[in-house]
Amino acid sequence: MTMRFEDPAADFVLAVERVFGEHPRVLDGSRAVLVGDVKLQLEAGERELWLIETHGPLEHRLGMVEVHEDVEAALHEAKEKLRDRAA
Repeated sequence: MTMRFEDPAADFVLAVERVFGEHPRVLDGSRAVLVGDVKLQLEAGERELWLIETHGPLEHRLGMVEVHEDVEAALHEAKEKLRDRAA
């Protein structure tokens, strides 16, 4: 018997690199990464992608993107939210 499991977060760091075009700093296993001063964190069983602004030890949650099937699609949506916020 062959057992197989899937971990949606396994491709998270690589997907962040593809979408944001830079190598993120990995935090908390592979469930959270730091891109610039924004932490991207998978929560709720990898169904939520939180955008968290960091200033030293302080954090401010900017918003959340639902992860349906593809974490990369959620990252593109997160990138748009960050772009709209900066504009």
